[in-house]
Amino acid sequence: MPTAVRSVAEQSKFNSGCIPYVKLQRMKEQTLLPSPPGAAAGRSGAAVPREVLPSKRPMRKSPGKAHPAPGQGVKRKERHSSSDEPAASRSRSRSDSECSSDSEWEGPVTPGKLSSYELKRLQNIKQNQAFLSSLNITETAQALKAKPAQRGLKTKRKKSSPEEVQPVRKSMRLQRLDPVGAALPEQAKASVAAETWRPPPKEGPIAMEPANLLEGGGLPSGLVRLWNEPIALETKQKLDLKQYKSVLESMTLNEERVVKAVKHRVFSMAVHPSTSRLLIASGDKSGHVGLWALGSDLGDDGVLLFEPHSSPVCCMAFSTTQPAHLLSASYDCSLRAADISRAVFDEVYVPDKSLSSFDFLNEDCSSLVVGQWEGNVAVVDRRTPGTSHESLFALDTRSLQTVHVHPVKKQYFVTAGKGNVSIYDVRYLKKSKTSCAVSSLSGHNLSVNSAYFSPNTGHRVLTSCLDNTIRVFDTASLSGDAPLLQFVRHNMHTGRWLTKLRAVWDPKQEDCFAVGSMQYPRRIEVLQESGRRVHTFQEPQCLTTICSVTVFHPHRNALAGGNASGRVHVFLD
Repeated sequence: MPTAVRSVAEQSKFNSGCIPYVKLQRMKEQTLLPSPPGAAAGRSGAAVPREVLPSKRPMRKSPGKAHPAPGQGVKRKERHSSSDEPAASRSRSRSDSECSSDSEWEGPVTPGKLSSYELKRLQNIKQNQAFLSSLNITETAQALKAKPAQRGLKTKRKKSSPEEVQPVRKSMRLQRLDPVGAALPEQAKASVAAETWRPPPKEGPIAMEPANLLEGGGLPSGLVRLWNEPIALETKQKLDLKQYKSVLESMTLNEERVVKAVKHRVFSMAVHPSTSRLLIASGDKSGHVGLWALGSDLGDDGVLLFEPHSSPVCCMAFSTTQPAHLLSASYDCSLRAADISRAVFDEVYVPDKSLSSFDFLNEDCSSLVVGQWEGNVAVVDRRTPGTSHESLFALDTRSLQTVHVHPVKKQYFVTAGKGNVSIYDVRYLKKSKTSCAVSSLSGHNLSVNSAYFSPNTGHRVLTSCLDNTIRVFDTASLSGDAPLLQFVRHNMHTGRWLTKLRAVWDPKQEDCFAVGSMQYPRRIEVLQESGRRVHTFQEPQCLTTICSVTVFHPHRNALAGGNASGRVHVFLD
């Protein structure tokens, strides 16, 4: 072993740093060990050091302690292994002891064969794989990822060729064009930007040609037969709450009863009064009207799409005496009647103001009361030629959301507006000045979405208000202030992308109503006028969105709900 020869000065220098001379020599011997046989040596053939010698920074002297004399080190406690034993032998002894414990666990090892431990490990792996394969996790995951096929209208997307170079997109404002495409004059730019623009209404009668079928094909014969079926009214006895709840529990939803009936958000719905087959009409925000015949092969899974309007269809209703007529009102200032016998959408009323809702004033559905957004109501007679009203009245309200006629006393109708609900008598409306209400339903703090009389007697009025409250009023007297019977807390804040929630009566049950819900999981709730929750319609596999628009079948146990993507869900017994 080569040793380093140091002078007295160097020895005293290391001793001044509190490093014992004997320990320093031992460290140098370990770092200057020769390379093993066969290893490449350095350029000069000297031994390659294994470690780098620690820095020779002297330690700071403590003023109250004396350093040991040269050659004298501080006595330390002896460790388990002697300091004179080489480091390699110590590490080799530790590895031997560790390996001995492993070899005892593994048992005798035969060259070229696995030990008992490895065989046991492979056996456990095979058992785990067999157990996982029996669970069918892969097939279940693929089934969950697969989306059910969309029923109803099919979305058609145009594929552009990769070679085609698309032009640079520019907004209508940068092109100095109005929404129609005409050039903007210099003085009219600010006024057009400030106004709320809507598509122009379609003029004249419109042929009933389904937009999702081939042009010129006309109406399918199956739809004409279904629409003209005679209505067999069934007299049903009034059920108590327990029986009515059992009927609701028997109504279910499946994938075959969910279709895309219109292209965009559902604004209004109506159900044909036929009892043999279900025919549901839906109106969306673009003016489309979709007719869905459940269980038929008409069109796309029983759906036929028409385009009678150019703006949202806010109200729809089938005539009770002439079921072949479907009336629809729109924001495009038009009220039309679909006559299936002549296959045409006729104009009934075309004012210069946007319409909000309508209802029938008599039993034969020939006269209507039509509400306008600005707060006026018009009385329209369908038997009179032309598209004008018989009379127009201004009410003491700022706007009209809904109008609804009393089911027994047809001269009364209730209106819902911004913060007020009132009952009027059509016989005492005045043309020259503002007409006053015969009864007021007070207590609403914000805008009221809807107000409806109870279906059989009209002794109750159901209101839905944006202050997150559903109220039930007693309107048996139809005079003065109607007393409040009950109120139910319900979240009504749908935002701008959903149709407003409106609670509607069940025409077969006088004291129960249904309303959509914002809660998770998505649901449709049925409540009693006392505020008690009777039933909750839920189906996590099929009902995954908010059904803002709900409507009951007038005679059958069926409930339909429409959402913001144009889909209609039907719960049926």
